[in-house]
Amino acid sequence: MALPANLSSALAESSLEQGEKVFKRCAACHAPSDQNKTGPGLAGIVGKTAGKAAGYNYSPGLASSTLVWDEQTLDSFLQNPRKLIPGTKMTLSVPKPDDRQSVILYLKSLTEGQ
Repeated sequence: MALPANLSSALAESSLEQGEKVFKRCAACHAPSDQNKTGPGLAGIVGKTAGKAAGYNYSPGLASSTLVWDEQTLDSFLQNPRKLIPGTKMTLSVPKPDDRQSVILYLKSLTEGQ
């Protein structure tokens, strides 16, 4: 049974707000823009090839990767970055599946309109 549109929209908004909260942990290293910090800026990341943002010095594993950041690869990376990309500089993981899905929704919102 499908959810009514207004309920589905409310759930998505709630999840987006949760994603923004979860992203605050990420913001120590990543900006929600194209500005690089300790980690690369994440605006527009969904749909892009991993390790290719201009001006950021990626680990060799990520720089040579052919991964495309979609919901599945982001979920795997956020769950265990070093399992997906051995040698990555990223150490923070997002262990809770709901938090990962929310932050992925937030990252997708940073891609819209780009």
